[in-house]
Amino acid sequence: MRAKQILNELTAYKPGKPMEEVRKEFGLDRIVKLASNENPYGFSAKVKEALPTFADEQEIYPDGYGTALKEKLAKRFNVGLDQLVLGAGSDEIIMMLCRTFLAPGLNTVMAHPSFSQYPHHALIEGAEVRAIETKNGFHDLPAMLEAIDEKTGIVWLCTPNNPTGNHIAKADFENFLRQVPKEVLVVADEAYVDFLETDDYFDTLAALSDYPNLITLRTFSKAYGLAALRVGYGIGHPEVIHKINVVRSPFNNTTIAQKAAIVALDDQEFIKDSIAKNNQVKHSFLAFCDAHQIKYYESHTNFVLIYDLPVSGDAVFQHMLSKGFIIRSGDALGIPNSVRITIGNEQDMTEFTVLLDQFLTSVKES
Repeated sequence: MRAKQILNELTAYKPGKPMEEVRKEFGLDRIVKLASNENPYGFSAKVKEALPTFADEQEIYPDGYGTALKEKLAKRFNVGLDQLVLGAGSDEIIMMLCRTFLAPGLNTVMAHPSFSQYPHHALIEGAEVRAIETKNGFHDLPAMLEAIDEKTGIVWLCTPNNPTGNHIAKADFENFLRQVPKEVLVVADEAYVDFLETDDYFDTLAALSDYPNLITLRTFSKAYGLAALRVGYGIGHPEVIHKINVVRSPFNNTTIAQKAAIVALDDQEFIKDSIAKNNQVKHSFLAFCDAHQIKYYESHTNFVLIYDLPVSGDAVFQHMLSKGFIIRSGDALGIPNSVRITIGNEQDMTEFTVLLDQFLTSVKES
């Protein structure tokens, strides 16, 4: 079977361990998942109330254009319908972008560590990956500019960045955009933009008219809590969106997903409440880290990456797993001796910090 040679060098995406599997393995009654940056407060009650009304006409294909959802997004962000593309999560749009703008002989520039799907899909398309190491978790924008040449197809800017949590400051982002060649697509992946706690933010949507080579990606999987329904979207120049739509699969968003996203957009009180709770609990966790001399990257997200630990991230992951807490080892993310922790609710995070303190104390004393 003549599959692409590169597939022999890549592995399939490995999601966090299923909760039921952990429960059986360790004989636990209670499992807390702090690994996938999901919303611990669930999703809008208005969506939950409306879901049963979406059950009819499941034998009919969804609206392949996603018209109603696009109209809602267009009104909210003051953009045209032809500036929007929908995906099964922003992950699918990343795959579509790579299929559209990358090919053998081209290259793509990104930070490292950053979201794993950028290099994954770029390599599948045969492109060269130019990964530029972050500095204290931040994108090294000058080094990324130097890596761009006449063969560069896409530059990825994940802001706030996954897995470090840092964001790109307004002046730095704008200065970077001014220097990127106009034929190079700049992707601003803003999956965590709702969690920003700063005014020092470059408004990528307002910049679209000045930078036709810019596209912004967002998702309903994080703050909106609709991860299971897989809804993401991209906003860019109509010409860019048209090219992406050529490679987009027909009917890639289900009817239920589209309708749920529309209702979710109307419940901004839920979003504000979730973000307020997240930030309060996150700052309490950071205060714990400060008090225990645990290093962490600045986070404008619903997760925190702690690093320079006295043991490997895998060791911390395995210990916390045995206690019923699923976190993400930084070893697999390209940051040794680190773990990424989704911010859970107050009760879960209080229990987690006690267990983490006990484990790190025992490591130091051994």
